[in-house]
Amino acid sequence: MKKRDFYRTILGILLLVYIGSMVMLNMISTDRVFSEAENRRLEQAPILSASQVIDGRFTTSYEKYVSDQFPLRDFWIGVKSKSEKVLGKKENNGVYLAKDGYLMEKFKKPKEEDLRDKVDEINSFFSNMRNVNMFFMLVPNSVKVLEDKLPPYAPVADELIYMDRIKESIDEDINFVDLYDALYDNKDDYIYYKTDHHWTTKGAYIGYGNLMKDMGIVPHSEDYFNIEKVTDSFYGSLYSKSGFRNIEPDSIELYIPKKDEVLKVEYMEEEKTSNSIYNMDSLNKKDKYMVFLGGNHPFIRIKTNIDNGKKLLIVKDSYANSLIPFLTGHFSEIYVVDPRYYDKDLKVLVEDEDIQDILILYNVNTFFERQGRR
Repeated sequence: MKKRDFYRTILGILLLVYIGSMVMLNMISTDRVFSEAENRRLEQAPILSASQVIDGRFTTSYEKYVSDQFPLRDFWIGVKSKSEKVLGKKENNGVYLAKDGYLMEKFKKPKEEDLRDKVDEINSFFSNMRNVNMFFMLVPNSVKVLEDKLPPYAPVADELIYMDRIKESIDEDINFVDLYDALYDNKDDYIYYKTDHHWTTKGAYIGYGNLMKDMGIVPHSEDYFNIEKVTDSFYGSLYSKSGFRNIEPDSIELYIPKKDEVLKVEYMEEEKTSNSIYNMDSLNKKDKYMVFLGGNHPFIRIKTNIDNGKKLLIVKDSYANSLIPFLTGHFSEIYVVDPRYYDKDLKVLVEDEDIQDILILYNVNTFFERQGRR
């Protein structure tokens, strides 16, 4: 009994030392605003008020605050990740740890009513734009194209089923740009990032080639570009979301035309102008994918030195950001709208600027997750 009491005493002392150390660390450390490892803003201390205590908001916010500001948070996340890998866990927070170091985001079967709403939204948008050529590009994610890398029996819905249903349901005059076969044929190439949910520049180049053929335009061959690796230390969104660590980083390549292009890139809402489609400063930040256009913006206008009078409107998510640079060699003006942040009437924009072509570009996961005008 004495030996058992001794062990209990030692464990009790160690627990008190641990708790005391955590309290002291919490007292002397300052709250962090942003987590580079998780690529997100961290919860800040909630303001105490009677109304928030009564309706429970204070308790909920305080729990999130304590979790986000826990001392040595990144260290403990790493310990948790290593432990789970040792135990053979292959999924965390909706992200699978797949073969060859790939992280893949789970795709969930969309509700039937949501699918109908998406189709109605696309058709309604097109019905207001009858005098334009409309192209719809729905890009499959790595979880479909590279599905042979998924852990055995991973419960993932089949993206291709719902892509085909969208293709069959939208207005017959909308040109559906079918990419699955082209991406699948190149699945052994580096067409998706391993730690991020986007396609790589190589993947975007394949998408560009298919789009140009559907538009009746001859795409530029890879020989038209100098392909430059600008970083090999990119950890993307799935790395941040999953918590899995000890994974090799991604690299990012840019396709730079050998022939000089003269560009004027106008960020209309921010009232900023650039002569480059790339934001090289982003390569020094956590989210290096922002090298493409500096990330997502409400409204961008790109003027090129291509004197053919062709104007293109792109309604998009972030998958379009790495494809847009390929289009500057074919259009005089490109208008880029992200509906998540742009709330003006697109029909007015099309009429005022005399735009002839419209491209709607989303990846499958984002398309089925987005709400309303997003």
